[in-house]
Amino acid sequence: MKTVSWRSLACIALVLVAPAALADRYTDTIALFRHAGQTADFFKSSYGYAVFPTIGKGGFFIGAAHGDGRVYRQGRYIGNTSMTQVSIGFQFGGQAYSEMVFFRDPAALKRFESGKFALSADVSAVALTASASASAGTAGTEAGASGTATHATATGHYQNGVAVFTIAKGGLMYQAAVAGQKFSFTRAH
Repeated sequence: MKTVSWRSLACIALVLVAPAALADRYTDTIALFRHAGQTADFFKSSYGYAVFPTIGKGGFFIGAAHGDGRVYRQGRYIGNTSMTQVSIGFQFGGQAYSEMVFFRDPAALKRFESGKFALSADVSAVALTASASASAGTAGTEAGASGTATHATATGHYQNGVAVFTIAKGGLMYQAAVAGQKFSFTRAH
């Protein structure tokens, strides 16, 4: 009798905890960007996207950033990615932000999947915030903590087949440096 009641309690606990366990930082970040102004349209019109829940960045004259993410084609998970950025120039501070990279068509996603994809200096990110100033790009970043990101607005467009959006999570960094984000890609099995 005790075995049955413990099993029953375990099953009930799993049913109650399962929905929370299914939510993860990737789906939470995707939901945040889906409800952040104009980015909702990019989910409808893009062929695929890469999501980075947290990218950490810091620097004192020499800076670095890194984040791990997932890649989706037409809403389906296809692989993992990581972003690395090294920069040299006047910079000071640290910050954390989330990033979405949208791919307009199959060709843009294929270039990303090559594993040697880099954002050039002419591609910039649109920083989504509601109550604090922020801007981000491959040529430099200045950001403060984001307010209610779910009420953010954005204006963005594709450059070379990609559109990049960020939401500042915290920190403060001043940077006037040449920087480029480089991505790796590993297909899911």
